[in-house]
Amino acid sequence: MKNNIERVVFLDYLRIVACFMVMVVHAVEPFYFDGSMNLHIATKSDALWVSLIDSAARACVPLFVMTSCYLLFPLKIPTGAFFRRRMSRILVPFFVWACVYIWQFGGSFKELIFNFPNAAGHLWFVPMLFGLYLAMPLLSPWAEKVEKRELKWWIALWSVTALFPYLRRIALALGVEPSFGPIAYLWGECPWNEFGAFQYVSGFFGYMLISLYIRKFAKEFSWKKTLAFSVPLFAVAMAIMAGGFYLRIPGGGAYPVHEPYSAAVDLEMSIEYCSVGVAAAALALFILFRKFTFDGAFYRRIVLPISNASFGAYLIHILILVPVSSALKGTLPTPLCVLAVAVITFVSSAIVSCAVRRIPIVGKWLMG
Repeated sequence: MKNNIERVVFLDYLRIVACFMVMVVHAVEPFYFDGSMNLHIATKSDALWVSLIDSAARACVPLFVMTSCYLLFPLKIPTGAFFRRRMSRILVPFFVWACVYIWQFGGSFKELIFNFPNAAGHLWFVPMLFGLYLAMPLLSPWAEKVEKRELKWWIALWSVTALFPYLRRIALALGVEPSFGPIAYLWGECPWNEFGAFQYVSGFFGYMLISLYIRKFAKEFSWKKTLAFSVPLFAVAMAIMAGGFYLRIPGGGAYPVHEPYSAAVDLEMSIEYCSVGVAAAALALFILFRKFTFDGAFYRRIVLPISNASFGAYLIHILILVPVSSALKGTLPTPLCVLAVAVITFVSSAIVSCAVRRIPIVGKWLMG
């Protein structure tokens, strides 16, 4: 295979599922955000469906990170070659489509000097992923030699940081006075220092370690043991995520709920991508999909092309999802509407991405 990276069949299945889950997350957002990005939940039924659907799909971004790191980390090629390939595969399409979104939805091209554009909020993922790539050459010599027990301890340490969203609120609930504003700073954090004690072992870094552990040390289970592990773990993760979301909806049980954007951010505590519930769901799904090794005609003709085009589908999907969501919202019950929007968006984005990638030379610069 190209790029000296072997094909691991289950990653292609998982990449497709993760891509679809991203679109589910974005399809459900109009049911708890209004046009001004303030919190708006119309009915108690919507509150329940949003809690369940969003939670079920929230492992999408960690799964993308794990599928990417599973083969790339530790590095097997020289650092320069690695970054040249990652830049052409990731950064060039990012800048192309960031410009398209600015042109389509408004904004300033000056935004790209400093960050992803406001017009394309979903593109936050690309700089984050490239940040992990920047760390890989530094950590690869360690990753080659690390022993199972040591790696377990580093993952356990990272797991503490997955509790940070809860610990901040627990500190406030216990009466710990926030010295510098309405949030609780933890272990060295303060307004003049955002780099606390756990800064360098937190965030998406943990998913890179988990994928390394699975590849190096985790034995593949039978189907029976896989289901016995993954199903209960995912159920627990759902209870943490959906329960934490639904039970914290403001308004005292009265609907519709109207609150400022900050309330929506706070409400998402239990479904933050690097929180304990989402991490558990990602691990459950990753272990489950390890069993998907079917590489027959369906894999070669359908799964593999869509997997290769999944990054391009991710880049362009908002251009399709926004009009589809606007057209369908209110015409179907909430869960059916979310599913319909996600399916239409996924199929359309995948077809476009597959087609564009067939254009010689230009196609892969546009779609990765």
